Amino acid sequence: MSLLSTKEILIKAQKEGYAVPAFNIHNLETIQVVLDAARNLKSPVILAATPSTVKYADENYLLAIIEKASELNNIPLTFHLDHHENVEDIKRIIKLGCKSVMIDASKHEFRNNIEIVKDVVEFAHLYGSTVEAELGKLGGIEDDLNVDEKDVFLTDPKEAYEFVKRTGVDSLAVAIGTAHGLYKSEPKLDFDRLEKIKNMVDVPLVLHGASGVPYESVQKSIEKGICKVNIATELKIPFSNAIKQYFNENPNASDPRQYLVPAKNAMYDVVVEKIKMCKSENKAHDISYNI
Repeated sequence: MSLLSTKEILIKAQKEGYAVPAFNIHNLETIQVVLDAARNLKSPVILAATPSTVKYADENYLLAIIEKASELNNIPLTFHLDHHENVEDIKRIIKLGCKSVMIDASKHEFRNNIEIVKDVVEFAHLYGSTVEAELGKLGGIEDDLNVDEKDVFLTDPKEAYEFVKRTGVDSLAVAIGTAHGLYKSEPKLDFDRLEKIKNMVDVPLVLHGASGVPYESVQKSIEKGICKVNIATELKIPFSNAIKQYFNENPNASDPRQYLVPAKNAMYDVVVEKIKMCKSENKAHDISYNI
């Protein structure tokens, strides 16, 4: 089975008032954890990879693993390029079979952002792929992405309308007060801004930087129009902590088939929690597999 685009997955979520979780994966083990949880909870799921993950694991391996996973798991799932900025890399990976990409040109001036995104959209649609873009700029650190607080700005609803209309983008990541990485204090989300954006654009809206955002705030953002929620940092921490604990208790251990098991178990619990937070449990039915 070829990979899905995110179009059908996110439109269904938009209509039914839940969000599809997008989990950042890094290797076979993290892919297995996400898919085990999604399958057990009957949830659609997006497996997301940043540029550094693609560089580490290689897009050919990632696509092959996830394509096979789509045959073995009876749930809607896809592979998504997360926060990619290199247009030629995106186009190359689309040609390999990737059906869902994010072109992040948010660091560019508004007009240039539109031009870059429009180029990717026109190319991606030729291959049946969907495109996410970002308007506004989140702060914080995620992999190679580092945005200082002084450079953060929230999404303007009027600009969002013009951006979606001129680019033809399939989904829009909005900046409403979240940030990448860990928060020093509880983030204050601008729900009024989110509601205004929802009322001005018809494409599914995406929330980045959801790790550490209170459960209730994420669910309120879903009520206000968010259809995709990105989770990264909260997965890496329990995974790595479990490995550290295992070696503290078993200092002579050397078999990854042993020390990776508690890491997978710890991450599994977080994935289950986030699926329930997104209200996507038992939503893996009746989604068209037509690209």
